Amino acid sequence: MWLEILNAINNNINSKFELINYQSVGGGCINQAYQLIGKDKSYFVKLNNPSQMEMFKAEAVGLEEIYQTNTVIVPKPICYGVTKNNSYLVLEYLNLGRGNNQSWVKMGQKLALLHQFKFNQEEEKVSKIGDLKPSFLNKEEEKVSKGRYLERLTSSSYGNKYGYFGWHINNTIGSTPQINDWCNNWGDFFADKRIGYQLKLANQRGGNFSNSEEIIEKVRQNLANHHPSPSLIHGDLWSGNVGFRDNGEGIIFDPACYYGDREVDIAMTELFGGFPDGFYDGYNEQWALNDGYNQRKNIYNLYHILNHFNLFGGGYESQAQRMIKSFS
Repeated sequence: MWLEILNAINNNINSKFELINYQSVGGGCINQAYQLIGKDKSYFVKLNNPSQMEMFKAEAVGLEEIYQTNTVIVPKPICYGVTKNNSYLVLEYLNLGRGNNQSWVKMGQKLALLHQFKFNQEEEKVSKIGDLKPSFLNKEEEKVSKGRYLERLTSSSYGNKYGYFGWHINNTIGSTPQINDWCNNWGDFFADKRIGYQLKLANQRGGNFSNSEEIIEKVRQNLANHHPSPSLIHGDLWSGNVGFRDNGEGIIFDPACYYGDREVDIAMTELFGGFPDGFYDGYNEQWALNDGYNQRKNIYNLYHILNHFNLFGGGYESQAQRMIKSFS
């Protein structure tokens, strides 16, 4: 396995990487994770079973899209693929340090810049992203796949250029599928593709959401007069997906990207304990939040609480019910 992954890395970088050692590192509750250590460079590798290759592909595409904005720092994706027993994703390895208040201020500013970013040269962006190719393909398969890959990636301009909400591929939020079909109405997109889909899964899991259609329509009504422009968002922005480099620069990782209302990212930062005040000061200094955000954030965070119920069960169902009552 490691030989195949090393070959894939060397096929996607300009200089040869020679492995000296590797060690297991924290990778969350979904994947195994390792640091591959070379003479003067390291890589971060996520492993899962072979069926999860599409999950890794979507993460790589999301990271690369954020990386190309040159705003907030993300680990650059190197390659992804499958071996006999594993799927894998290789990222650049970033040493993590500690951030201070100014680090949080700057992170807030950089996130606002990400949300404001507009790609002006779609063709250049697509060609760069297209260079990130599935490493397990042979030359002929690669030629065909890369053509299709580029074709699909060009549709990212729907969000950035034509004002649609969604993403050109489905991805995951945790291990739950995230459906990203394009939609030109934000309220419809969030009601149907976010809350509606999670409620469907919750009822299948045994949750008591028999009034799902009523909830979906309440979400739609609450967002009917809110018309944000689509922003490229991280999609899963809680404290566990944020870090700082040795020099204090902020890093975000493990995205669930799509084009949506920027407020969904800010809302999630408040969900599990919140970020320090400096983060919000920096964000609002760069791009102040809109009126009505405080009324919308519970709607946006309902998505994540429903997802947590679908993943973990427990008290998340009652928390979701309380949130629903708050805006019904």
